[in-house]
Amino acid sequence: MSTTPNKPLAGKKQEQRFVFMPLIAGWLVPGAGHFLLGKWIRGTLLAVSIVAMFAMGLAMQGKLYVSAHNVLDLLGVAGDLGSGVLYIVSHLLGLGAQPVQTTVADYGTKFVVVAGLLNIIAAVDAHNLSTGRKRS
Repeated sequence: MSTTPNKPLAGKKQEQRFVFMPLIAGWLVPGAGHFLLGKWIRGTLLAVSIVAMFAMGLAMQGKLYVSAHNVLDLLGVAGDLGSGVLYIVSHLLGLGAQPVQTTVADYGTKFVVVAGLLNIIAAVDAHNLSTGRKRS
């Protein structure tokens, strides 16, 4: 049995830093991970979908989760944080701070959470494309 020679450690560290860049960029800005990889159509579709869902959720007076008092709130916080910069900017501007009082607002809250979850999936997809685990 023959073994392949090991790559130098310095080259491996540089490669790992680049591999995680699409993951981090994709989490912070919807579609950015795919844009870094040159997947312009996929990145545009994801960015438009995620931003539209987030904006429609806020337009329906959906709330943003800022703290967790029980397990379901914790899942809401995790979903909202998945939107990256959208969540941070909206929270700083005070959007989504009002309590849910109508059925439409409850749907809006779900739109915001699902937008964050979709962004997490998109960021992981960009990471898998950059590592070679997934093709196209």
